[in-house]
Parts: sequence; structure tokens; C-alpha cells
Amino acid sequence: MSSGEKKAWETLKNLAPEDVCRNASVSYKNGCYLIKSLGMEFSVSPEEKAIKGLSPEADAVAKRFGYFLNHSVLWYLINAKDIGLTGRLVRPSDVKGGHHFFRGTHELPLGKLAEKYGSDREGFMRRAEDLGGRPLTFGDASAELLPLPRIPVTLILWLGDEEFSPRVDLLFDSTCEIHLPLDIIWSVAMFSTLLML
Repeated sequence: MSSGEKKAWETLKNLAPEDVCRNASVSYKNGCYLIKSLGMEFSVSPEEKAIKGLSPEADAVAKRFGYFLNHSVLWYLINAKDIGLTGRLVRPSDVKGGHHFFRGTHELPLGKLAEKYGSDREGFMRRAEDLGGRPLTFGDASAELLPLPRIPVTLILWLGDEEFSPRVDLLFDSTCEIHLPLDIIWSVAMFSTLLML
């Protein structure tokens, strides 16, 4: 466990559950926060310092993508605000500081998504639906996923043709930076992208 994660667990443990539930739009039962992410439910135990999936699929995701899930969920529970969405979509690189952050080792694997679904609109929509996504009307196919209750992620697929290579865009509601620091926005984007693969 990293020092950042240890600090997050300590911070969360000291917050009033009713405040966390209201701000993060989650519930609290038997000492655990219950949070929905990408169509799955997870329990977050500050006492045990553990995040567990509440179904076999969610448990497998928690084990396989623990790094991204843990960081995203913990910092979200600590920082979320009780505010509505603006409906204004922004690229991660448009978030303050994002232009420099989302490159190199922090570049999102959207090219892999485009490779996988570049000629498979139905497969893209099926996978988004499996993750609790709702269809949208952008591009050749698009969906809104909810990796965290107040952090929707919009994925837009542009199919390839003779002229253009396929492309996938990932967008956040502009409120994301009110809820989360930049590195956690990246973690949420990575988690959402990897689960689509």
C-alpha cells in the first residue's frame, strides 16, 4: 500500500459517514460505504482498509484493477461535493494542468479501444451496456459510463473508413476537477478505458 493510499484511508476513516454519503452519493451500512461503479457494486471498509466487489464479476475487477479502483474510489469518497453536473463535456487534457499530464506514461490507451471497436459498433455498445452505460448520440456510437456516482465518462467511437482511422474520444463532465485531483481523474479514465477493453 502506497503512502498516498494509507493517507487516504486515514482521512476517510475520520470523516462523518453522513457527509461522505451525501457528497459522494453513496450509502453506508455495517461500517462500509457501498458504491456503484461501472454497473457493479463495491464495499469500502475504512476499518479493514479494503475495497471488495459484491459480486463475482466485481470481485474479479477489484483484484485485477485494484490500483486504479482503490485510488479512484478512495479519493472520490474523500473529495466529492454535493453538486450537479454542468452537462459541459471536456477532454482530460482540457482540465487544468491536463495538457501536460495526459501524455507519455499517462497517455490513455484509447488507440487500443479504437483498434478493438473500429469496425464493431455493436460490440462497443454491448460492452458499454455490460458496464451499466447508457447510449448517447455522438459520433458513430457513444455511451455514458458511471465509474463513480458523480463522475460520468462519455466514450465516443468514430468508425474507420478508407480516409480515416478509427478513433475513440473520452470526455468528462466539467465538474470532474471540482471533485478530483488531476492524477485521480487520470486513474478514473484509465479504469474506464481498461474495462472497455
